[in-house]
Amino acid sequence: MIDGFDRKILQHVQRNNLLTSAQLSDLVGLSPTSVQRRLNKLRADRVIEADIAVVSPAAVDRPLTMLVAVELARERSDIIDRFKRAVRERAEVMSAYYVTGETDFMLIVSAKDMSDYEAFTRDFFYNNADIKGFKTTVVMDRIKASFCLPM
Repeated sequence: MIDGFDRKILQHVQRNNLLTSAQLSDLVGLSPTSVQRRLNKLRADRVIEADIAVVSPAAVDRPLTMLVAVELARERSDIIDRFKRAVRERAEVMSAYYVTGETDFMLIVSAKDMSDYEAFTRDFFYNNADIKGFKTTVVMDRIKASFCLPM
């Protein structure tokens, strides 16, 4: 279980994981050694799942982001598992969620331009007999990009 010190550490590192143990020590009131030991345990226990950088889509020539609702033709565990594997293999899919409601999955997809996205849809959606349909919403402006959880 995580305690108050762990929560304070998590609050800071999920906003800036480049903070040193000494900097975190000052922020949370523990020694740098204790902070490092706690960080190592949080990573080992998969409380911290990844240390990532949020990259500007425009800076890497991928300025378009789409939210895509996907409906499978049938809901069977083998089809769901196959689709999950396919999603994990595609670099264009930045995030994916298996959801309840009218659709089965929500995807966040990155593209260079609309022709790039069209090529992705032809290859990924239209060539997959397990997909009944999909609906795309184009993001006009990224207001917030974060994986920060409230502590």
